[in-house]
Amino acid sequence: MDPLNNIKISIRRIEERPQDSWVDMSLRKLRKGQVRFYRVNDPLTGQWLFKACYDDEMRRTIIKALKCPPGGGFVQLEGRTMLFQKSLLEGYSYDVISLSYLDEEERLRRNVVANAEEVPETILNNFKVVDYEEATGKKAIGKKLVTLCEERDEKKMIMLFLLQRAWPISKVQPETAARMNDLLKSIKDLERAMLNEVYSTAEEKFGLTKEDTDLILGLLEAEGKIQKFEEYVKTKP
Repeated sequence: MDPLNNIKISIRRIEERPQDSWVDMSLRKLRKGQVRFYRVNDPLTGQWLFKACYDDEMRRTIIKALKCPPGGGFVQLEGRTMLFQKSLLEGYSYDVISLSYLDEEERLRRNVVANAEEVPETILNNFKVVDYEEATGKKAIGKKLVTLCEERDEKKMIMLFLLQRAWPISKVQPETAARMNDLLKSIKDLERAMLNEVYSTAEEKFGLTKEDTDLILGLLEAEGKIQKFEEYVKTKP
């Protein structure tokens, strides 16, 4: 099962500026171009606000996280960017695959992915993954694999930001969150569901532990889809 198929991420454009400016830190220059803002609801990690800056002259897009969900890991992503550059493969932009992790002091770090076995299935199943040299025509030390997405497809670029930067440091595993809709349907079928019935159903039908079920119930409650009481839960109308 690909968790991404069952976790419905909502990405909605809320503002567009045909001409604006930003600082491109990789170039150390002020650039101009089209800027768009997106509000994102990711059931796995929470609410986000992103800015997408398109440099028409260089045909590159910068995706920047302006507002992140609460939590020590996510807050360190605020202000972080992901760069998508024009590929040799016509019509595509690429980014070098690297995955976030938290070190022993809970500081945000990143690892550049060296081989396909290290690429999460959610990326392999939903995006084209190729060698850096194939995408760019150049060799570079430490740059091994890249993802490709259609040029100017900012929603897919935001999705890749989440998959590479946010999902790896989420306390809820994608496979667990993917069962969220299944568990919600079971609660609806039971109308007013006793918690022990929910735990039993989650374990028997979906193979979820009590801890995983509690995580999902917390997500559903935070989204306003259920009400959780001491001994039972029920869906909100």
